[in-house]
Order: sequence, then structure tokens, then C-alpha cells
Amino acid sequence: MDRNQPITVIDRATGKAFEEKVMGEKYIRWAYQDARSSFIERIAFKSHMISKVMGAWYDSPFSKGKIATTIKSLGIDESEFQEPTSSFANFNAFFARHLKPEARPFAQDDTQIVSPADGRALVFPRLADGVFIPVKGYPFSVQKILPDDFAPYVNGSLAILRLCPADYHRYHFPCDGNIVQSGEIGGALHSVNPVALGSGCDVFGENKRSYTLITTEKFGTVCFVEVGAFGVGSIVNTRTSGTVAKMDEKGYFKFGGSTVIVLFEENTVTFSDDLVANSADGNETLVKVGEPLATLVAN
Repeated sequence: MDRNQPITVIDRATGKAFEEKVMGEKYIRWAYQDARSSFIERIAFKSHMISKVMGAWYDSPFSKGKIATTIKSLGIDESEFQEPTSSFANFNAFFARHLKPEARPFAQDDTQIVSPADGRALVFPRLADGVFIPVKGYPFSVQKILPDDFAPYVNGSLAILRLCPADYHRYHFPCDGNIVQSGEIGGALHSVNPVALGSGCDVFGENKRSYTLITTEKFGTVCFVEVGAFGVGSIVNTRTSGTVAKMDEKGYFKFGGSTVIVLFEENTVTFSDDLVANSADGNETLVKVGEPLATLVAN
């Protein structure tokens, strides 16, 4: 990525591109684009120390004063909040806020996969030996993301949902199913910002992450991965076993940019046309949880 190139995203609702507002953008660009920053990058992103300190501060009542300025600077819609802004005891309580159910409607159609999170979507309809390459980035692989469970997805498909601080940070199940396995993989806490991806950093294969395997009646075994990132105090999964329904809450991220990855077996889903077209052009698409992500492949 060019050093000064803005991060542009397609708004699904309007079809228009907009420039993303990035908290701490100059520091992220310095860390990943300045050759002199390698030592600082190692301390900040490959160690959990700074993220732990940030997490502790955002859990403290002293962080409450940052809520109003964040809402204003990022243009967050308070009318969607389930609880009033004044009720949040600290910044992380605000960050992991619940929304009113009517704020995120979804289709009940059981042949449709919905977006599991608010975020910026990239989709890869067909993986080549497990590898996927963003147009403006470097190769990544399911073998690195899931070292022990990658085999069913080597020739499958994959969706990435990148969350930013402005987004709703709870994530939901994209379809009905049964949780059969879950686990955690330790790692670094690199930024998930496109600047980091464009630098050649293997964010998805190196960062701390959690994964869940979900058996479904129609879509095979779906793998849901949560990727931690710089500043993320923790990944909190609130459902870890049993039968789940589409749009049931799965968990939430504490403060920081974060990412959800959903992997599908070969020939099970077809991604929505607009997401495929935008991704092919190297553009992320801003979507909301519950919106269409993919449909069942017709037999």
C-alpha cells in the first residue's frame, strides 16, 4: 500500500466509496511503513504488554470520559444503543454495547448465510490450495490460520469481516448449527488495518485467534474465527457449546480493531454479487450484521 494512500471502503447501502476514519492512523502507518520502526513494532505488536495496559485502562472508570469524544469523532449512531450512553461504566462497556434488536434485522431464509458482524467485508469465492490474496495485499493461507483443522477448507471459500472502533463489536452466528469443536491459538497482536496487511505482515496467521467448528444441515461444517488485534483486551465468546440459531450472539471483542473470518467447505455457498465484485476490485464493502453474505449452492 502506498504510504499516503487513504483507506477507501464501499458503503453497501449507497454503493458509494468513502474514506475511512482511522484512530491512530499516523502511528499505524509509521509502525508498518517506516523502516526505522522495526524495534517498536516488535515491542508493540508482538508483545501483549501494551495491549494489556490499554485493556486495563479501558476497563477502568477513568476511561469513561473518552466515550463522548469517540461517538462524536467517529459519527456513531446512539439511537441504536440498547442502553443509554450515560449507563456505560467504562469505555469497554460502551465498546461492547448491545444494540436494539430492530437495529439489525435479518432474513429467516435457511438457505442464506448472513454477515456475522458489522464490518468491512472481503470475500474469496474459491481458494487455491488454501491460499487467498487480497488485490492490494500479500498471500495468506488457511493452513496458517488453522494449523490443525485446515483440510476441509483448502479448496473452499472464505469471508473476512474487519471491524473498526466505530463498529458494533458483538458478533453473531451466520446460520443455524451445532458447535462441535472450539480452540484458541496464541500469537501476536498486529493491527488488522489494511496498512498492516499491505506491509506483508501475516496478520491472520500470526495473531492471537479463537476458532469454532459448527456443523450445519445445509452448509457443511462452517469454521468461525475471531482474530485479535492491537489494543484488543480479549476475545470473549459467550456461546461455546450446543445448538445455535442464526443471529444468536456468539461473543464480543473488547477495545481495538478486530476481525472475523468465516470459512466454508468447497461448493457449499455462493457469496453475494456485490461483495464478489467489490472484492475482485480490491475494495472492502461496509456491511452490517444480519445482512446477506452468501447463499446455498444449488444442487
